[in-house]
Amino acid sequence: MRFRTKLTLSLFSALLFLNCSKKEIQFEDPLVTNRDTTINPGDDFFMYANGGWFKRNPIPASERSNGIFRTIGDTINSQIKQICEKSAALTDAVKGSNEQKIGDFYASGMDTLTIEKLGLSPLKEDLNKIKAIKDIPSLLSTIGYLHTIGANPAFSMYVSQDDKNSAKYAVFLSQGGLGMGNRDYYFNTDKETVNIRNEYVKHLQAMSELMGNSKEIAKNNAISIMKMETELAKNSRKLEALRDPIKNYNKMSIGDLNKATPNVDWKTMTATIGIKNVDTVIVGQPEFYTALHQMIKSYSIEDWKTYLEWDLVNSYASYLNAAFEKQNFYFFSTIMSGVKEQKPRWKRIVEQTDGSLGELIGQVYVKDYLPKGSKEKLLEIGNNIRTVYAERIKNLDWMSEETKKKALFKLSKIVMKVGYPDKWKDLSSITINRNSFLENVKAANKWAINDMISKYGKPVDRTEWGMYPQTYNAYYNPSNNEICVPACNILVPGFEGRMPDDAVLYGIIGGSTFGHEITHGFDDQGSQYDEKGNLNNWWTAEDLKKFKAKTKLIVEQFAKYEALPGKFVNGDATQGENIADLGGVVMGFEAFKKTSQYKNKEIISGLTPEQRFFLAYGYAWMVNIKPESLAQQLLTDVHSPAKYRINGPLENNPDFYKAFNIKPGSKMRRSDSERVVIW
Repeated sequence: MRFRTKLTLSLFSALLFLNCSKKEIQFEDPLVTNRDTTINPGDDFFMYANGGWFKRNPIPASERSNGIFRTIGDTINSQIKQICEKSAALTDAVKGSNEQKIGDFYASGMDTLTIEKLGLSPLKEDLNKIKAIKDIPSLLSTIGYLHTIGANPAFSMYVSQDDKNSAKYAVFLSQGGLGMGNRDYYFNTDKETVNIRNEYVKHLQAMSELMGNSKEIAKNNAISIMKMETELAKNSRKLEALRDPIKNYNKMSIGDLNKATPNVDWKTMTATIGIKNVDTVIVGQPEFYTALHQMIKSYSIEDWKTYLEWDLVNSYASYLNAAFEKQNFYFFSTIMSGVKEQKPRWKRIVEQTDGSLGELIGQVYVKDYLPKGSKEKLLEIGNNIRTVYAERIKNLDWMSEETKKKALFKLSKIVMKVGYPDKWKDLSSITINRNSFLENVKAANKWAINDMISKYGKPVDRTEWGMYPQTYNAYYNPSNNEICVPACNILVPGFEGRMPDDAVLYGIIGGSTFGHEITHGFDDQGSQYDEKGNLNNWWTAEDLKKFKAKTKLIVEQFAKYEALPGKFVNGDATQGENIADLGGVVMGFEAFKKTSQYKNKEIISGLTPEQRFFLAYGYAWMVNIKPESLAQQLLTDVHSPAKYRINGPLENNPDFYKAFNIKPGSKMRRSDSERVVIW
């Protein structure tokens, strides 16, 4: 997955605009105006390509970063706002209709008077369930219940395709239950993380006081919660250790799991959550569940009740009154990410409405905002990338013919879900009204959880989408051997009213989107799955050895990048995304070479086709990020910072060297012996 975002008018409406215009209009070329030409492209291409834009556009106080993410996010949010406001203004919307649900959800979120009046009362019934816990059976029952409403205390449980039998759904258990998310926040000793840890304890106390506890009780609650979460963290695996699909696949019968963790009746737990007749589970990290089993009895019932109350309120703090919302923002956004101000409320509620009811909003978006022909154009680019990928595999000098045949077969079987789904999910069972914002969020959460767990025991639906058409992102799913590229990926910022040239299309959509996602099928994780989506080694022993030697080189390359003083990129944790970036830019350029723009050596805005392609690739990751948010990314994200997603792959690319005359010895040129070449 690539985690970014894109913008504006489609290629087809742009072309229509040009055909209808009677006089030539002068446009600014963002590939030219975004640059900082005081920087040598051979020293830092990221800043050369984007530094001019950064100088003119400082990071707002309400944002973690600024760049293509925020620009495009604002555009999409504005469109969704129109959908929400139009729906909310309807006086005759049919109850249960998409318009009624979207309109009432948005209106309830904007109704701050009612939210203030309700206070903590929307969670009263759930908090009373926790207060009523009196023994271990009722503790476990309540933990199970909380998992059905969007809280995730103590552990993580979900239903997904079995990694070794993708035709069946399985129940997965993995580590979880941490308020700060990542286990390293509980143990790292650098001053920034120590400060976050200290502030977290203060945050726990502040939230406990807001829940009505005295300062003394709240202080003790904070100490108790921190102690429990630290023990959970102690038995959690590091981010990089979670990348190994084999080591994180431990299938066990329910009976064997109950024997290993007798303090937790997992058959009852899964039934409480709503998953019936479970016979086996896949345990990601068995040592975590051994520790949880011990904690069930080593901590008192009162300790557990305190922890569960915190987990519930933490899960829903953003939807409560201003006091809870502001305290939640202060810790998770200001302390952890460096964001000083909240976004405008309309933007927060638009984003939540899209997050909760995106399937409904997507139907309107496709009809009202997506120009016709977008899906076809995306497929055209995607198929061109797949074609050159096959050519690259055939010409690899390090892979045997036997493995090449299997790689090509897997490539040919990759399913491309592009644009928007042919069938929308049925959200008719969700009840939404204007009475309570939190209750609406909870209703959407419950629907999503029920939708997930209802899959257990049913045939796998390989047509299902995991993203909305208005989500500017993409993903590769190894269990389906598929990529998904939502519709809004066709949109390119800065080219409103005109057709982007092929260099831009193949630099952004071809390289950083289709090329990137297809390469995920052949990264350190994806390469372990076969064409049917099963964990199954299709490599010869010698080829696998060569492949691992190459991935080791990319780990070593990125681990040397010092993103902040004393803080380096985690080469192991980010290697999958780094491999995908490396392969993506190569495939994008190979496909671009087949276009007339490249063949005819067309000069646009004084730039050669090659220069435009690589500047477009740099544009795809135009992100300036606050130091606190960057530190958070380094600790918790499997994606490298934007700077290294540009510079890292290009340092290995001879076509880039040639395009910008990057001479031997330059910072952006690695020697032949150091260059990483995989796909």
